[in-house]
Amino acid sequence: MLVDGFKRRINYLRISITDRCNLRCIYCVPPHGERKVKHKEVLRYEELLRIVRIAIKLGINKIRLTGGELFVRKGIQEFIPMLASLEGLDDVSLTTNGVLLKDNLDILRTAGIRRINVSIDSLKRVNFRLITRFDYFTKVWEGIGKARDMGFSPIKLNVVAMKGINDSEVLDFGRLAIEQPYHIRFIECMPIGLQVNSLAFIPNSEIEKALASKFGPLIPVSPGHNDGPAKRFRFNGGQGEIGFISPISHSFCQDCNRLRLTANGVLLPCLLSDREVSIKDPLRRGCLDEELIEAFLKAVNLKPECHPLNLDNDQRVQRKMCSIGG
Repeated sequence: MLVDGFKRRINYLRISITDRCNLRCIYCVPPHGERKVKHKEVLRYEELLRIVRIAIKLGINKIRLTGGELFVRKGIQEFIPMLASLEGLDDVSLTTNGVLLKDNLDILRTAGIRRINVSIDSLKRVNFRLITRFDYFTKVWEGIGKARDMGFSPIKLNVVAMKGINDSEVLDFGRLAIEQPYHIRFIECMPIGLQVNSLAFIPNSEIEKALASKFGPLIPVSPGHNDGPAKRFRFNGGQGEIGFISPISHSFCQDCNRLRLTANGVLLPCLLSDREVSIKDPLRRGCLDEELIEAFLKAVNLKPECHPLNLDNDQRVQRKMCSIGG
C-alpha cells in the first residue's frame, strides 16, 4: 500500500498516453505550439502495462487514461482492453476532448469502460473554435450524444470557465445539467505554463452563486466510491449534476490520493508542482521490479502536504499542461 508522509493513501494513477493532441486549447498549448516528446521517448504499451502491474501490487486500483488526446495514438484500441482486463483494477476511465470519441465507443463498451470525461469548454461553435483553435464542434457533440444514447454513465463534461472567454455560458451549462443526464464539472483555470492570463481566473464560488440565482438552490449529492475532488450538486428536477473542482480557491490537497505518469515516463507527485521521478530510466536499463517499486515510493514521499498556489499567489508551474496530461 502506498501511503505518503501525511498519511494519505495513494490508490489512483492518471496515465498520459501521449502528449499529441488534435486540438490546441488556449489554457493547454501555447499559441506557437509546444515541442513534442520524441517517439522513442514515449512509453511503449508493454512498458505501461508493466508499470500498471507494479502499481496494482502497491495498492493502485483506479486508473484514468489521458493525453494529449489518447485516441490520436496508434494502437490505443488494442491497449485499452488489455489494461482494463488487468486483475486488481476496480475502475478504469478516461478523459478525451471528444473529437474521435464517436468512432471509439464500441471499443470502450467492449472493454467494460462506462465512465467518460469529455473536456468541452463551450456550447457555442464560435467560442469552441476560439478556445480550441479548431472547428470540431459538431464532431464532439455527436460523440457525446452517441455515448449518452449507448448508455455510458456518468458522462462528465469538464468546463474550464475563463473570464471574458466563455463565462457568459455558465448558465447555459447549468441548463444543460437540468435538461440532460450530463455531469457538468466546472474546473478552475490553473496557473500551469503561461497560456492564459491570470485575469481570466474565475473562482467557482462565483459560478455557484450565479447558478443558484438563476435555477434555485444546488442540492448536495453524496460522494460516490470512485469520486474525485468534485463537490457535487443537482438542481431540483434536473436530470444531471453540477460539480465544482476548485484547486486554487479551495484546495483539496488533504484528500489527494493520486500520482500522475507522463507520456515520457515521469511520475509526478503533484499536478501543481515541478517535482518529478523518472520511472522510464530504470525501466529501460532492464531493472528488476524492485527498482520500479522504489520509483513509486520515491514519488509518493515527494508529495507535498499542499500545493503553494492560491488566489494571492501568482506563482506558476513551469511545465505546460499539455506535457502533464491534466
